[in-house]
Amino acid sequence: MNSNKKKLSPEQRKELISILKARFEKNLKRHKGLEWVKVQAKLDLPAGAEKLWSLNEMEKSGGEPDVVDYDKKTGEYIFYDCSAESPKGRRSLCYDCEALESRKENKPENNAVDMADDMGIELLTEEQYRELQKLGNFDAKTSSWLKTPAGIRKLGGAIFGDFRFGNVFMYHNGAESYYAARGFRGSLSV
Repeated sequence: MNSNKKKLSPEQRKELISILKARFEKNLKRHKGLEWVKVQAKLDLPAGAEKLWSLNEMEKSGGEPDVVDYDKKTGEYIFYDCSAESPKGRRSLCYDCEALESRKENKPENNAVDMADDMGIELLTEEQYRELQKLGNFDAKTSSWLKTPAGIRKLGGAIFGDFRFGNVFMYHNGAESYYAARGFRGSLSV
């Protein structure tokens, strides 16, 4: 994709920053000890322009991105999709391109891995998904594809998670499967 298309207009940028700031302030328990002014300073850097574009893609597809951590080693803030349910604009997807191509009929429009890559984000890992669930109850009615270890994927499977009966569950499915209630959650370091 052309990098010129990965920039927001000044109006889009201002609107997104306002949304992210309001969400940050509304959900302080997700990022104890972190300050919005420092997050915004990172987003205001020239390198933050493409990151803002990715955050906007997360927002547009229903992910409700929010800061969940700060990596002291890299100096980066970590955003996750924090929508209550798997983002609406990212559902009904099989796991990856190989899975999509293996379907002979009833193919979904896209796959989670390529869509995340196009957005400039990473699928949450199982560990990240469990950390997210400590911040609230997510995916009580939906499920989310997670970054699948190569060994599982090589055998044709993929993993996903959800929250049911007061517990976080990790499951497996054929990577080519897709459901109206399964999407994916992403992460982005800024």
